[in-house]
Amino acid sequence: MSLTLDIPDDVMAAIPVPEAERKRYLLLEIACTLYAREVLSLGQAAELAGIPKLDLGLELGRRSIPRHYSETELAADLAYARGE
Repeated sequence: MSLTLDIPDDVMAAIPVPEAERKRYLLLEIACTLYAREVLSLGQAAELAGIPKLDLGLELGRRSIPRHYSETELAADLAYARGE
């Protein structure tokens, strides 16, 4: 499924990046916002933005958006690291 947004020209012109970078910029903004609101996982947000998870993680850090990482996930990762 795909979605097309109709954004008025004057609104697009107000976005503070070169015209050629606006689509990428908007996708990254949407991905970060949806991740921050816990709507998307890290992988889903990275896919939406069209960038690797590592790059999205770095961008989230620059924006001071905390990673979603529960105590349950930590326990599972620690058990895996111990070979359990």
